[in-house]
Amino acid sequence: MLSVIIPTEGVEQTAVATLSALVPGAAAGVVTEVLLVDRSPDSSVIERVADVAGCHFMKFEGSQAAALAAGAAKARAPWLMFLPAGAMLDPGWIDETMQFVQSVAAAGRPRAGVFRYARSPYAAISLRDRLRAVARVLVGPLGDQGLLIARDHYRQLGGYKPDHKRAETRLLRQLGRSSRTILRSRIVMV
Repeated sequence: MLSVIIPTEGVEQTAVATLSALVPGAAAGVVTEVLLVDRSPDSSVIERVADVAGCHFMKFEGSQAAALAAGAAKARAPWLMFLPAGAMLDPGWIDETMQFVQSVAAAGRPRAGVFRYARSPYAAISLRDRLRAVARVLVGPLGDQGLLIARDHYRQLGGYKPDHKRAETRLLRQLGRSSRTILRSRIVMV
């Protein structure tokens, strides 16, 4: 049902943390494939993580938006989930994702889901974190909140534009408030 695309930067800990949050979804049959798209010069660590975890691995040179677009092009499932490396999802994400997909199918109107952002209680708060929190309130969700979208809807919108610097934010803005839902499940960055 879901192809999960995770862009990585060669850091094993963040990739493993996100993969561990996806294990219950794979066991429940919700996650059918995971693609780790690594942009680091030495991808051997992430390639090994992908091999051990049973994920697909792609080495990619270019922007993060181009890596996301390449992962989406290779994904096979009818629904796409884009998660940043280091993202941990609330335990209830599986049921909520299933309900969201079913409600979108029943309504016949394309919608995308964005996870509710939650800051890790163990992370130090920086000025950048405070500014991003203000931005979330003023302009809506940011790219680090993940995205759940039907493949057809993603294609209709034109997907991630590889040549745009803020392609993730651009796609969220293009969705607009009327066709995106903030899910109850939280995403916490480690």
